[in-house]
Amino acid sequence: MSSTYGENLKLSIFGQSHGAAIGMTLDGIPAGLPVDEVKLQAFLSRRSPGGKAYTTTRKEADTPEFLAGVVNAYTCGAPIAAIIRNTNTRSGDYAALLDCPRPGHADYTAQVKYKGFQDVAGGGHFSGRLTAPLCIAGGLCKQWLEAMGIHIRAHISVLAGIADEPISPDYTSQTPICVLDDFPVLNKDAGIAMQQAIADAKADCDSVGGIIECIVTGLPAGWGDPMFGGMESRLAAMIYGIPAVKGLDFGVGFTSSYLRGSQNNDAFDIKDGKVVTKTNYAGGILGGITNGMPLVFTAAIKPTPTIFKTQQSISLSKMETCELNIHGRHDPCIVPRAVPVIEAAAAIAIFDAYLSNH
Repeated sequence: MSSTYGENLKLSIFGQSHGAAIGMTLDGIPAGLPVDEVKLQAFLSRRSPGGKAYTTTRKEADTPEFLAGVVNAYTCGAPIAAIIRNTNTRSGDYAALLDCPRPGHADYTAQVKYKGFQDVAGGGHFSGRLTAPLCIAGGLCKQWLEAMGIHIRAHISVLAGIADEPISPDYTSQTPICVLDDFPVLNKDAGIAMQQAIADAKADCDSVGGIIECIVTGLPAGWGDPMFGGMESRLAAMIYGIPAVKGLDFGVGFTSSYLRGSQNNDAFDIKDGKVVTKTNYAGGILGGITNGMPLVFTAAIKPTPTIFKTQQSISLSKMETCELNIHGRHDPCIVPRAVPVIEAAAAIAIFDAYLSNH
């Protein structure tokens, strides 16, 4: 099924943006793993709007309720089930979209596939709201990986054409990512300029996109498999499940196609008795298997398709063009809120790979 993921763990995401609740089940998790709900809530709060000027005005606490699988703050071996109740919905803003689909959104393709039975309110099951339960599962996996010394952090690499500093090859888990309150960038001036670009797009009834860079440190060599079980394949399957992701690069990615082998190859070396590479153009993966270097990738996030400019669409009932003016509450840029979602997706894929090796 399309809303499930995993070879060893089995993640299922359910619910719609304006339904009674959204949630997830996570099966295949060993018993006895600690669950820190305070730490998990802090992680979920990074994804929630939080009343920021550059996010939607929809207010949701995003507090997870565990229904099964966790007893006395430890996994018990049973499938983990958790929900987040939706409390601040305005479904009437979306009534017209069954007939007049939004450009750039899934309204039209959902209409074709589900023949009008789909839930259009808030985007239904296609909504970015479904990344909240994804962050429950990812937040848990992130905790368990951190206990092994594996740390996952991401930042906004580019937003509206404005570039942040790249993550240093010497990055450690103690290096700060967020130099502005709740805005994950490495360079303060770049972050201020990005926030202004979002404000400008919002004032123009428009939206902007960007690129998120993610780094995973502490990964041992040997995780993953060749071909379809490779770390790139595992991560791609998970990350492309995030609404608005339109591209994915590992290491230098597409840039490698412009290089010669002598430029792209990472020379091996020995450091402190361990095998390392002098550079990390491969992004920590060779042949689908981790090589012990930091795993580095970038994900491209498209501009929010729901904008308040008048756009041309079609009336499906009349089969003619029409003008579309959208109402509702939407992010002029989803990139800042997508940063923890990328971390969550990476954590799920990497923990699934861990289970393959143990």
